Amino acid sequence: MTAGANSQPCALVCVTGCIAAYKSCEIVRLLQKAGLRVKVLMTEHATQFVGPTTFRALTHEKVAVGLFDDPEDPIHHISLAQEADIVLVAPATANVIAKMAHGIADDLMSTTLLATRSPIVVAPAMNAGMWENVATQENVEVLKRRGIHVITPDSGYLACGEVAAGRLPEPAHIVDVALAVLGEKGSLAGEHVLITAGGTQEPIDPVRFIGNRSSGKMGIALARAAQRSGARVTLVLGPASVEPPAGIACVRVTTAAEMLEVTSHAFADATIAICAAAVADYTPVRPADHKLKKTEERLDVVELTETEDILATLAAKKQDRVVVGFAAETSNVVAYAQDKLGRKGCDAIVANDVSRADSGFGSDTDKAWWVTADGAEELPCMAKTDLAGEILSRAKALADVRRAR
Repeated sequence: MTAGANSQPCALVCVTGCIAAYKSCEIVRLLQKAGLRVKVLMTEHATQFVGPTTFRALTHEKVAVGLFDDPEDPIHHISLAQEADIVLVAPATANVIAKMAHGIADDLMSTTLLATRSPIVVAPAMNAGMWENVATQENVEVLKRRGIHVITPDSGYLACGEVAAGRLPEPAHIVDVALAVLGEKGSLAGEHVLITAGGTQEPIDPVRFIGNRSSGKMGIALARAAQRSGARVTLVLGPASVEPPAGIACVRVTTAAEMLEVTSHAFADATIAICAAAVADYTPVRPADHKLKKTEERLDVVELTETEDILATLAAKKQDRVVVGFAAETSNVVAYAQDKLGRKGCDAIVANDVSRADSGFGSDTDKAWWVTADGAEELPCMAKTDLAGEILSRAKALADVRRAR
């Protein structure tokens, strides 16, 4: 890792000669949004699809193409290899994959890939016949055996007109994988973080349900931040409006009972549990097996029973594990959160005021308080992604203190 010389980790994006090269621009942007410094290395053929000027404008860095194109750096492939904290080949052609598998080093990209000691992520993109060819498949297996992370291409509409496997995966997926690989030695390495997210839906009949307005954004931000910090993540996800990050164990559930069952099982070997899901407090006692009509008496009066409390259940058997809950309030935020902390028996409550426009359900920001037995600390309104990192850092600190006792 070379980030010590620069506070930002450095990602080297290697762009090869493929029609999907234009998607590398979005990959660069997403890596930058994740806080990485990005440099770009292109093959000569790649410049026929996207010009180096585009990447130079995006990164504000020199774009490397030729083996001897930087007179100030006579051994450019070594400096690039050493500067990168992670190398991402996206898109990766069959030719470059073959070179990597057989140790061929005849241009700037192949020599750099051979010289680097940093983790490498490869995102192939090519015609279906080329991808399915036994030579390509054997080369891919060689890379995997060497510890190189190869992302399976998507199936879809290809430039050649076929609808088949070989399409470059979505940039967000590629970046999620790359960041997870980069985070393997992060601050949460060795931790198993269990996260609940989204809402629950309690069926009244096959059509109607009792639910809430949870988007799942906070819980998924936590899962992504934990993954990027090197944790093993289990996400128990109820109905949500956003997709979970790639590369984590995600179990989808619908009802509070399903969430409790899955969460209790996963908690067995978790070290930190964060219950961010908005779980329904009540569920119908006898859901109908058919759509109820307005004329039916049962639709006028639905008998409810309390759902089992997931947060309290985990807290009761936490032992040396850390359990963090959430409290979405519209008034008396801190007081209600402190009461909830005492009733549930967890280590901390993240309380947020959902009556605010910048902290409501579905917003991208949150105004929160970190509430523990030692008191309540008000946090500034911040993006959910930033709040996720703050919560995980504090949960990790609690876990470290507990283990040190």
